[in-house]
Amino acid sequence: MEELQFDTEYITLGQLLKMVNAISSGGMAKWFLSENIVYVKGEGEQRRGRKLYDGDIVMVPGAGKFKLAAAPDGNRDVY
Repeated sequence: MEELQFDTEYITLGQLLKMVNAISSGGMAKWFLSENIVYVKGEGEQRRGRKLYDGDIVMVPGAGKFKLAAAPDGNRDVY
């Protein structure tokens, strides 16, 4: 499992797909998700706008399994 860092409160599933090179542009996210099942925390997900947070585990067909880690930059709001 690969750790994937980001520096915002969350990223969307579409952003993650682009980060891991599963798609080459954001516009391809809808197509990719209609053809493939991506698993977020063990459950199938097809919404490109799904918010992903620190600690989430995501499995992307053809790209791998990723554990999301928010970079500790001190600028994020904590709720």
